[in-house]
Amino acid sequence: MSIEEKVKKLEEMRERASLGGGEARIERQHAAGKLTARERIHQLFDPGTFFEIDKFVTHRCTDFGMQDQKVLGDGVVTGYGKVDGRQVFVFAQDFTVFGGSLSGAFAEKICKIMDLAAKAGAPMIGLNDGAGARIQEGVVSLGGYGDVFLRNVLQSGVIPQISLIMGPCAGGAVYSPAMTDFIVMVQESSHMMITGPEIIKAVTHEDVTTEELGGALTHASTSSVADFAANGEEEALQIVRTLLSFIPQNNLDDPPFVPTEDPADRMDPALRTLVPDSSVKPYDIRELITLVVDDANFFEVAPLYAQNLVVGFARFGGRSVGIVANQPAYRAGVLDIDCSKKGARFVRFCDAFNIPIITFVDVPGFLPGIDQEHGGIIKHGAKLLYAFCEATVPRVTVITRKAYGGAYVVMSSKHTRADINLAFPTAELAVMGPDGAVNIVFRKELKASDDPEGKRKELEADYRENFANPYKAAELGYIDEVIKPEETRPRIIQALEMLARKRDTNPPKKHGNIPL
Repeated sequence: MSIEEKVKKLEEMRERASLGGGEARIERQHAAGKLTARERIHQLFDPGTFFEIDKFVTHRCTDFGMQDQKVLGDGVVTGYGKVDGRQVFVFAQDFTVFGGSLSGAFAEKICKIMDLAAKAGAPMIGLNDGAGARIQEGVVSLGGYGDVFLRNVLQSGVIPQISLIMGPCAGGAVYSPAMTDFIVMVQESSHMMITGPEIIKAVTHEDVTTEELGGALTHASTSSVADFAANGEEEALQIVRTLLSFIPQNNLDDPPFVPTEDPADRMDPALRTLVPDSSVKPYDIRELITLVVDDANFFEVAPLYAQNLVVGFARFGGRSVGIVANQPAYRAGVLDIDCSKKGARFVRFCDAFNIPIITFVDVPGFLPGIDQEHGGIIKHGAKLLYAFCEATVPRVTVITRKAYGGAYVVMSSKHTRADINLAFPTAELAVMGPDGAVNIVFRKELKASDDPEGKRKELEADYRENFANPYKAAELGYIDEVIKPEETRPRIIQALEMLARKRDTNPPKKHGNIPL
């Protein structure tokens, strides 16, 4: 066979591999409103940069007539390319081939590309659209899942791992995405669940639709399994591109620096009146964030879940940061079980990947209630405290208003190793609010007063003047500086510049035992 004939055979095999399960199945994929695995990859990567590997791999199963049903690539596309010029690795399950079900060979392809990503020190992206384990291969497919799970764990905190759910993801298949750093789901076309509605109906007699059970909005707002619920596949892929722009390639790199024309010394007068005079009046912390970050660009993570805490990425003076902020506009910004888990996970991601953490504090305390106590608020609240205490990245905290009780300590206080702690003049640092403190401390005086209501107002005003302000904490060194609200941006940028070469370590140990 001549070289021309060999090259022609190669081209034919490449063409056959690119068709996956064939044109008919590709048409069905499009009819369902879904892109194919390769179409998704080409939208994710910079044009012309994707290099596919293992496109000729086939399964090795000979049971159930499978030896006569071999498809090049075996249902998963793997390779690497560039996103905004930076190296990224990917696997994309191909639903047109055996429903994207995982075989032994399929798993080996994923493990190979994950190992390459770890060696190269670059992010790993998984595009999930599959029917789970390939039943014909039995325990071989289960073992393949185990091999993938192990790599998810060993590479956690070493390289960023991002999962997109772009179709079904059920049974054991859900655990690989669950161990990655971020999950993006597509509304109406993607689902994650351990067991389907039919099994739930048979076992518990509960009626539920697939969308209600494991749809994107359910997981983004209720279970917290998903961080983003995209309106379509194109938006989901763009979310990943945006997310990658804020994070480093691996745990030894710094986040990408993006120059900005937004002046570092910019002071927005709108900040002066953003925080209301009344300590109980709500305001949207997102407004404050967008006023102080570079170019008003704030990329929020998990916006639909635990909305009393806002987390996400932004930049100050070109430097990528993670932002954690109480949200007074939702449940007064109180800390509860859900937002504690949300905040802890985000803080630990930032710390693992050298992303400085900016914390905006306006917190009345922890949410009281039987459900919270029985649900484990003590242990879940400790997760957020643990995460902040453990973090060694640069940390700047700004107290805008309330910082009461244990919640003051938890929210990246000086006592948890925060580097620079700032406070607005409107800040109130105390064990509790003036009304509660007066009820406890001056109980006898109020009972003995001829005008208890007038006496209460007098005592509350006195307490607020002497204790519920930032100056007592500043006297003790718990606050480094009381700043004008409009000085927030330049002060944060100055602090980040000062902390650019920060060195801090934790005691040598195998790992801590975070209160899970």
